[in-house]
Parts: sequence; C-alpha cells; structure tokens
Amino acid sequence: MANSTIAIVEAAFQYYRSQDRDAAFPLYAGDFTFTSPQDDHIDKTVFFERCFPTADRFKEQQLLHVTPADEEVVFAYYEYELTAGGRYRNVEAFTVRDGLIQEVQVFFGGEVRHDR
Repeated sequence: MANSTIAIVEAAFQYYRSQDRDAAFPLYAGDFTFTSPQDDHIDKTVFFERCFPTADRFKEQQLLHVTPADEEVVFAYYEYELTAGGRYRNVEAFTVRDGLIQEVQVFFGGEVRHDR
C-alpha cells in the first residue's frame, strides 16, 4: 500500500512540474481540499485554477524525501529554486485514500542557506 501512495504523490509532483492537468486531475478526489499558509481548505476546482498553474515560478524543483507516515499519509519534502531567485524547502502532507489524493497540507520552510 505504501508504495502505491508514494507513486501517486510522485506522479502528482511530476504532472505539476510538466503542467499536465489532464493526467493530474484524476489523481485528486472530488472532495479534495488544499491548505497552505496562503490557502485555507480550498477545493479541487480552486486548486486547479489557482495553484496548479504556478509551476513556471520554479527554475527547478527536486523531491528530497517521499515518506509514508501511515497507510494514508505521505510526507513529501522538497527543495526548489524560484525563477526570481532564492532556494527554499517545503513539506507537504498528502492524504491518499482509495488511490486518490484527498487532502494536501503545505508547510512552508525557509530559504536554504549553504553558508551554515
């Protein structure tokens, strides 16, 4: 089960980066919710209108760890560089149930500094 939830999360990132909405949309449940410091429990429609089209902000994005917490929750820890400059790390908690992404909660990290 964990391998399939990990594969779903990895596919969601891949489709986001390639902006393949047609492939990504079926991965998300009809009652999907997305929460971040900028969004409070938005639904699937708003997520695909507001958040999904933002991949062009990233010069690069790399998944560092995709780790199951239990049978439904997967943590994705990633690093990205913005086209405007700056390198950051975030964590996203995905709830995957019955093969569909039910919920994503994003936790913003700070800027990555290599001088420490």
